[in-house]
Amino acid sequence: MKKIYILSAVLSAFSLQAQFTVTVQTPADFKEQDAILYTLNGSKDIIASKEQVKNNTWTFKYPKNYSGMMKIYFPNTNNSISFISENKNVSIKLETQDNKVKNIVYQDESNDLMSKLQEGSQKKELILPALAQIKEYYKDNTDFGKALKTEISRLSGGLSSVDQAQHPFIYYYNTNYSKFLSADSAKKVTQDDIVNFLDKSNDLLETSSLLRPILVAYLNTGGNTNVGASVDKLLDTLKVETPRGQTVLSELIDIFDVYDMNEFKDKYLGLAKNLKCTINDRLASTIKSNTNVEMGATFPNNKFQSPLNTTAKSLYDVKADKKVIVFWSSTCSHCESELPKLLEKYNDLKAKNIQVVGLSLDTDKDSYSKKITVFPWINDSELKGWNSSYVDTYNVHATPTYFILDANNKIISKPEHVGDVLEYFKIK
Repeated sequence: MKKIYILSAVLSAFSLQAQFTVTVQTPADFKEQDAILYTLNGSKDIIASKEQVKNNTWTFKYPKNYSGMMKIYFPNTNNSISFISENKNVSIKLETQDNKVKNIVYQDESNDLMSKLQEGSQKKELILPALAQIKEYYKDNTDFGKALKTEISRLSGGLSSVDQAQHPFIYYYNTNYSKFLSADSAKKVTQDDIVNFLDKSNDLLETSSLLRPILVAYLNTGGNTNVGASVDKLLDTLKVETPRGQTVLSELIDIFDVYDMNEFKDKYLGLAKNLKCTINDRLASTIKSNTNVEMGATFPNNKFQSPLNTTAKSLYDVKADKKVIVFWSSTCSHCESELPKLLEKYNDLKAKNIQVVGLSLDTDKDSYSKKITVFPWINDSELKGWNSSYVDTYNVHATPTYFILDANNKIISKPEHVGDVLEYFKIK
């Protein structure tokens, strides 16, 4: 029994060791205590762990094998940084000013290499075409012509500098970005190529951030005129009973939602809801966030953070015959044109015992505070932008987004624009 106990203790201690660590250093004047580490699943950030600062440093111990995109979010200062993991230690140093990240210094080999490749890729996309045009006016035997030729050759280079064995994720990302998402990829990639890639790719697909843009490319390939047939073909190949098939289905539902392709969204959301197999977390979250805001559903409650123009502590505490919920942002151009129209008719709404609740997706407190001085309705914000809880809870993909609730907080209308809100209440 003693030997078994000792062996168990050793195994337990081993299991507590991290596969790799993520270390982030900041200047002493960076006023932040908390940081949240995220991994990636398709286009969804997944919380991995939370840590507090110690000596101007955050250290995250990640316990499992993980290669792919990661993110750290600082909730109090609303900063976020992105980086990659190749299941190796990550070391990052931040340069900040006025509690904002001004520069990211990647100190580990993988992120340093990825950063340089990304910079080179941007130059290739933006600068290379211009250099090719300029070259026509200079002979190769001139000093400037030789310099142009050298730079064009450098920018045109492929991934020869990336060792696939040493940097499998970087090689995977750059190879497939170049193949499916570069400026000229649409000329050479077919739908069958993309279907085969999505079907045969390893798990790096889900952690690479490539899945959603490749799906959009698939839907647009060759001037696609039959979206339903294309999606059915893809899902039949992937099988919606599999984790890959369900993640792709979830991404497609979100894509159709973002682009207001409601017929397809409803069709494939219905498919998801009717699945009899075990549902993975990614698809389950998509089903839940959509179910939360279906017509006739009870709108989930929201506990206010710092509400203005009310003594209510939560959305349910606001008593009115009807409520208009609007998700907006001070930086949203459509909000700039629509909310003044709501303001113009606000007294007419109040006369009908209709209350407006604005939930902002702002990040800058000053910008938000300045804007709401002219809005007399209830205002609140988490000041976390698209990291706000509103996004997943209420399936928000754009601003402004409107909901009309009855006295019992049931959704009775989902207007597209402010004009639809006023028309619903017969206010001209």
